[in-house]
Amino acid sequence: MKSEVNIKWQGDMSFETEISGHKMVIDAGPEVGGQDKGPRPKPFVLLALAGCTGMDVVSMLKKMRVELEGLEIKVEGDLTEEHPKTFEGMTVVYEFKGKDLPLDKIEKAVSLSENKYCGVSALYKKAIPIKTEIRLV
Repeated sequence: MKSEVNIKWQGDMSFETEISGHKMVIDAGPEVGGQDKGPRPKPFVLLALAGCTGMDVVSMLKKMRVELEGLEIKVEGDLTEEHPKTFEGMTVVYEFKGKDLPLDKIEKAVSLSENKYCGVSALYKKAIPIKTEIRLV
């Protein structure tokens, strides 16, 4: 199975892509020659992890009959000081909202996502440490 993206230069520092039928523009800020027409590319590395694990966790909790009122996932990445600036570690913060949430089932769903199902997490863990926090609201 192959996955692929294609971007097309739009001038200056701007590129356009279409992913699963959704158009998106990435760009740089004016300080480096862009026009700020879209987000920078590096945060998409964090977004990929948040989206991947989020979909896993929601799917598993539905199967476990856990009713959520909300879920927010924040992924923080620590960048190196030197070029090339890469992520040297990440922290994933899961904030679950609901009444009488079963912590054991939530911890199980998060663990299964991070250690078995989320391909993004599996890939990133080969290169950098990833920490996890679970909060119940």
